[in-house]
Amino acid sequence: MQQRSDTASTDPSSGVTPGPAAPVAPDARVVLLGMMGSGKTTVGRLLAARGGGRYRDNDELVRAMSGREPAEIRATDGEAALHTLESRALLDALRLPTPSIVGAAAAIVEDPNALTALGDDVAVVWLRARPETLRARIGSGAGRRAEATDLAWLTRQAEARAVAYQRAADLIVDVDDLDPDAVADRILDWLAARET
Repeated sequence: MQQRSDTASTDPSSGVTPGPAAPVAPDARVVLLGMMGSGKTTVGRLLAARGGGRYRDNDELVRAMSGREPAEIRATDGEAALHTLESRALLDALRLPTPSIVGAAAAIVEDPNALTALGDDVAVVWLRARPETLRARIGSGAGRRAEATDLAWLTRQAEARAVAYQRAADLIVDVDDLDPDAVADRILDWLAARET
């Protein structure tokens, strides 16, 4: 796993401030990382609507590739089979026309091939959230895996993936106290500054 060279310098605490939304560059590929409940789908759709480009959700890509629900794949074929499809979905999404915004599966950072695909031409954003925030956002867990409502499970998963998320990320946005619009603003402003 490679360390992204500008992770620390693009952390929101380093001075990236929200402002007017800027369009996503025509050749941009943006990948949103984070645990379930971190806001990848909501923020990804906002980025696409406000900045241009198309949002591609990992679960939707897996459904299109397999004709099955991710939960069904996990239940019948196992977690490893689901993760393989999630990685393939990310790789396929990165080949689609730009500009594009991709909401990656939470476990994508466990696949070295997927991480390698997140090269210098991909802007990787980690939507970091405390486990308590994730649990609150997940609510009843409808449509999610059974463990999704278990705070201890969320904490273990978040802790296990934190280093990999940090290494992969070009920008880290702490989303706990931000609404989705503010998160999208930070990302769009960062993308605009990156282009200059």
